[in-house]
Amino acid sequence: MNLADMLSYADIHELGRIANTYECECNGHSKNELIQSILSTALRREIFEKHIQSLNLEDIRFLNSLLFDPRNAFSIEELIARVQQSRFQKDESVEWNPRDMVIKFKKLGWLFNGYSQQTKFLFHVPNDLKRKFSDVLTGQFKQSLKQTPEPNVYRDEQLLIIEDIFHFLTFLSQVQELPLTVEGSMYKRQLQQILDRMSVQEEMVSKGAWRFGYGRMFKDYPNRFSFIYDYCYYRQLINEQGQVLSLTEEGKSRLLEGKKENLADVYKFWLRLYKNPIPNVQSLAGWVDRLSGQWVTLASLSEVLCKLVKPFYYDSSESIVEQRILQMMMHLGLIRIGEDLENGIVVQATKMGSKVIQGTFVAEEDKVVLFLDQESARFKGDIK
Repeated sequence: MNLADMLSYADIHELGRIANTYECECNGHSKNELIQSILSTALRREIFEKHIQSLNLEDIRFLNSLLFDPRNAFSIEELIARVQQSRFQKDESVEWNPRDMVIKFKKLGWLFNGYSQQTKFLFHVPNDLKRKFSDVLTGQFKQSLKQTPEPNVYRDEQLLIIEDIFHFLTFLSQVQELPLTVEGSMYKRQLQQILDRMSVQEEMVSKGAWRFGYGRMFKDYPNRFSFIYDYCYYRQLINEQGQVLSLTEEGKSRLLEGKKENLADVYKFWLRLYKNPIPNVQSLAGWVDRLSGQWVTLASLSEVLCKLVKPFYYDSSESIVEQRILQMMMHLGLIRIGEDLENGIVVQATKMGSKVIQGTFVAEEDKVVLFLDQESARFKGDIK
């Protein structure tokens, strides 16, 4: 429903609170006058933009968590969890209650309780306001971007990750059984043989490097291959048993049929996997798509996105944006990354990437739980 519909279902006390927020001058005892006055004031462009501009960073992060969710109804528990995620630094000297932000958004007419028996305990965002939030924030963010012409050189990996998943499965079919170490990882010699077959070359992980959070095998394998391995593992294409890695029956049938992965499925898995360290990874990918339709500098795009990214242990906001998000989005073929002498590193969303990002949604609670073995994962219902 749009704002006008939600106002018509709101009681007169709630309308009065919204009218006070917008300093409406009208008869506070007439529901019709209150609704008309709120609509004529709250939707006025300059007033709407003024309220968006007055939001602090935590407000914007919370608002951002609602924009890329196609649902418009949320429980109070969901909203409080999102408010808490928006607060990166805690100041013990300041009294803080996450419900205050929900109340603030209610007073602005940006959140409403449902009107029916089934929805009265849910909070709803008006559809037309959601579109306006998105348009205004996009405009604000774009003001900070530096657009550039097409660079002389750029990397565009398109469907290479799909090919490399197939290469990995093919390699396993040729060796039939691959021995694993006691810790469950491949030996260096076999790992190097696989990495040499990949379309995108990666160095092996150096010993002692801080690596966890971005996948089950992230500590042992380089970023891109670690993701490929985890994808095959959780899709039950490969099996680890008795310190041996082999193809499952599903993996063998994929090869026999010559069936390759669907990029949207691979992207969806990336969202589910990377939600563990980056809870709002889905909205960040959405912003990359919206903001980099034209070539933009990495520095200016990173500056916008970093404000929305919470550091993860030793990973700073900058390294998360540049290495975990943009690099992986390039590996997935969603963006291309180039470089030129004048502007340094530049970024642009691919047409295929925009289609995949805009056509894919993963529910907030849908994430990959990192178990040590497939039996545990199957028991917990994570494998689908």
